[in-house]
Amino acid sequence: MSYKAKVLLAEDDAALGFVIKDSLEEGGYEVILCADGQTATERFNKNEFDICLLDVMMPHKDGFEVAKKIRQQSDVVPILFLTAKSLEEDKIKGFQSGADDYITKPFSMPELLLRMDVFLRRTKKMYSEQVQDYQIGKLKFSFANLTITSPEGNTTLTQKEAELLLFLCQHPNKVLKREEVLLNVWGKDDYFLGRSMDVFITKVRKHFKTDPDVVLETIHGVGFRFNVPVKS
Repeated sequence: MSYKAKVLLAEDDAALGFVIKDSLEEGGYEVILCADGQTATERFNKNEFDICLLDVMMPHKDGFEVAKKIRQQSDVVPILFLTAKSLEEDKIKGFQSGADDYITKPFSMPELLLRMDVFLRRTKKMYSEQVQDYQIGKLKFSFANLTITSPEGNTTLTQKEAELLLFLCQHPNKVLKREEVLLNVWGKDDYFLGRSMDVFITKVRKHFKTDPDVVLETIHGVGFRFNVPVKS
């Protein structure tokens, strides 16, 4: 029997929730449907999920609050917002609360299934690949442990910070275009994801303060270059 990915679906519109649930189950997923944010949070705390689909406007807890609670438990599980909102500030707030992507209602089920598949394949690949440690100047980066070790001690990274740093470590001292980073770390080239990426670039850059020879350079209008000392 093949493994069924387990989905946490939080949607307060009962009719839409059942339509999405039925479509996902036909697509081979196991689905837990919750009608409000509080119930979704409780179910996540008691179960293991492979991916979470969250409506934004829900009773008791909205999708932003639920995403923050999920991120307190896991930096790995993908979170997709199902939202009727298309305002920029709402999408930025979604990414800041821990979302990996959003899909605006009304949407087609094939599009939702494709987006879910992208994140699930990436998560599976991340766990299946053997990832080595990287020496970055005086710093040591362990993707498996989500840590940077410096002469001053260990710093813990979030999952997304680690994924971004891993991609940078795989391409040291090379110019990387913005769209290239977005496609490889976030899954697609999108304006709002680009804003999220800029936030994470700033976060990752702060981890290099203990070694001035390590510089994450912004090349305006192009992208980035991860400047690290070359081993002699």
